[in-house]
Amino acid sequence: MAKRFSRSRGRKVTGKFNGSRKNGKKPRGIGREEAQSPAQSALDDVYEKHLNASVDDDGEEDGDEDLDERLEDVEDEDEEEDDEEIEVHREPSVYDNLLKKLEATTNSQAKRHKERTGKDDGEGDLKEERQYGSESSEDDDLEGAYKEAGTNDVMGDATRSSDDEAFDVDEDYMSDAENGLRNDDCNALPSTSQSQSNFGIHIAHKLLKEDIEKLLKRKWKYQWEIPAFDSANYKWKGTGECIFKDADVAAEAPYGLKQKLHKHWLEVYNSSGGNNFQSSKQRFFFSLCNSYRDILHHHKKGFYHKGSDEDSSVMDAYIMHSLNHVFRTRDLVTKNDAKLAKHPETSREEVIISSSYLDQGFTRPKVLILLPLASVALRLVRRLIQLAPSGNKVKVEYMERFCNEFGVDADEEDELEAKQQKPSKPADYQALFGANNNDHFMVGIKFTRKSIRLYSDFYSSDIIVASPLGLITKIGEAEKNKEKDVDYLSSIEILLIDHADVIAMQNWSHVNTVVEHLNRLPSKQHGTDIMRVRQWYLDGHAQFYRQTIILSSYLNPDINALFNRHCLNFKGKLRLSCEYKGVLPKVVLPVRQVYERFDAESIGEADDARLEYFTKKVFPKIKDSMQGGIMLFISSYFEFVRIRNFLKLQNASFCLLGEYTKQSDISRARNWFIQEQRKIMLYTERAHFYHRYKIKGIQNLIIYSLPERKEFYPEVLNMLEGSHNMSCTVLFSRFDQLRLERIVGSAAATRLTTSDKGVFIFC
Repeated sequence: MAKRFSRSRGRKVTGKFNGSRKNGKKPRGIGREEAQSPAQSALDDVYEKHLNASVDDDGEEDGDEDLDERLEDVEDEDEEEDDEEIEVHREPSVYDNLLKKLEATTNSQAKRHKERTGKDDGEGDLKEERQYGSESSEDDDLEGAYKEAGTNDVMGDATRSSDDEAFDVDEDYMSDAENGLRNDDCNALPSTSQSQSNFGIHIAHKLLKEDIEKLLKRKWKYQWEIPAFDSANYKWKGTGECIFKDADVAAEAPYGLKQKLHKHWLEVYNSSGGNNFQSSKQRFFFSLCNSYRDILHHHKKGFYHKGSDEDSSVMDAYIMHSLNHVFRTRDLVTKNDAKLAKHPETSREEVIISSSYLDQGFTRPKVLILLPLASVALRLVRRLIQLAPSGNKVKVEYMERFCNEFGVDADEEDELEAKQQKPSKPADYQALFGANNNDHFMVGIKFTRKSIRLYSDFYSSDIIVASPLGLITKIGEAEKNKEKDVDYLSSIEILLIDHADVIAMQNWSHVNTVVEHLNRLPSKQHGTDIMRVRQWYLDGHAQFYRQTIILSSYLNPDINALFNRHCLNFKGKLRLSCEYKGVLPKVVLPVRQVYERFDAESIGEADDARLEYFTKKVFPKIKDSMQGGIMLFISSYFEFVRIRNFLKLQNASFCLLGEYTKQSDISRARNWFIQEQRKIMLYTERAHFYHRYKIKGIQNLIIYSLPERKEFYPEVLNMLEGSHNMSCTVLFSRFDQLRLERIVGSAAATRLTTSDKGVFIFC
């Protein structure tokens, strides 16, 4: 990896960068090699294109002349003071030009220290805060916070209001041992070195060129496994070294959690009736998250599937992991600010020489949480506020507005209560869709010293909670309007995708697009103190440091592909391995289930092979039969369209019930099907997911493609009640292994896909 270039301490740069110098003078090398490596030259070219794209031509010439004069003065002074320094004569790189411009615009550390101690009136910084939209002029705590902590300038990743200036500086930027823990707290917590290791080692790790090349090959080898918590059928598999020392993983799993977070979490756990936090699900999953590895948990029971305890435990764990990461990041910045303020006369040289001051990214947001519905977001944010330490939530701003927008009003609540008294839908449907099912939202959350602010500006937020559709809208607006951008996604270090199974029923391609826009080089500066940006951000390697946690109730090829192709964390991966029992016992009717296997050479040819098998083997039997009441259950909309077009060409008698079918057409289609005016009905999994219709009049069921959600299989088969035939035909190939395992069980699925026979019967 190329060496880091010299850095100079600089104040907030309000102008745009210019990547060229007019005086042609060569910069002086400070602790660097005389010649650039080829990798560094290539990086300079990339960074030069990025910087030149944001250059503003207005007033550029006058600014450069003034800059040249100041640079000449600085160089003359340096020549008189440093006789022993060796001057390296070479062509200036883009970084050299950038550093010189930042140096020319630098305010002295004495002035910065004066501002922070409150000697100035604070008007300049207040103007900056308003400029960046991080604070409102109507905030009640703004004036008091400035008096208490002093004013503060905007510093890129450290973009924060003045109440953040003293963010935990009185307690938490010091080690936990320095805080004087009580004996009982020390017994529950790991040592100081252990608690700092995971976060500190992760962000301080330096990737080599060969490491990156290996990661880009995307060849993952899972070398170890441990039993999942409280389950014999599930195991966690991991790459690299095992994160646990012995079999007693629950007791040996490291915390790495800040003292005040752990203390408050323990209080919340005990108040809710817990009695053994050391061996709890929350504590175990937090240990997995705190390993900073990518995690794929695809057997999480959602709160709507009678799994509220498990879902809440997992949610508590990743919320605490997110808070821990945000607080430690802020503590590191605050600690370095305090160090530099103590020695203003040498602070610039310290930043240049020491890498310990590289504590920021391009922008402030560090955690992105993707959720499917507003009601789920409301549940998460409420829990996040509960788990935040009491000292950080003296005031929760805009909570009422948040509850109004993400919850339901009084009239809707009364209507929901009436429906629950006489439910016409399954319990899991009511739990998931019974509240605010809006799937287009986005909200920023900012933590200050004593408050939590909802609806904060995205660039001043610590955590962003959004739906994939909400983010896709922002990305689309930025692509159409060049004045807008989504650079707040450039420094995301933890990506959480919860209830991925529900998102898969919406539009998984939105998730892929969002992930592709993460950790890109920003198009604008956004007040970044470039001298304190970590090297791996500047190198464009942030994606290799990002931790991605995917939580779902099942695994499908789309989720699997995202985890394998777009999650390139250098720390490695953790994923759950499951042995399924199947759901066939939940079919209460004596249905004869015939599984017919078709051959496909590859997964790309599976769709065509399925359609060919249906048209040649299955449809001729339907066409020749005089019997009506035939329902075709289809998993994907793509397959739905292909079958619809085929039936049109065959002039078949059919009706449609899909996710995009109008309500009036749905009622008409159901009546036609019951009265046998239409022989065939096409019914999609997504239509069943969003409506849970109970279709009457089914005599023969054909499952063209197995459902992703295993609970839908017995629900659909039980619709055959009243049928004279009681038969079901299922089409599958060896590429349907994941769905087969969830429905017929892991052992039976292996037999179905590997046996020489092609037809199997379950009764």
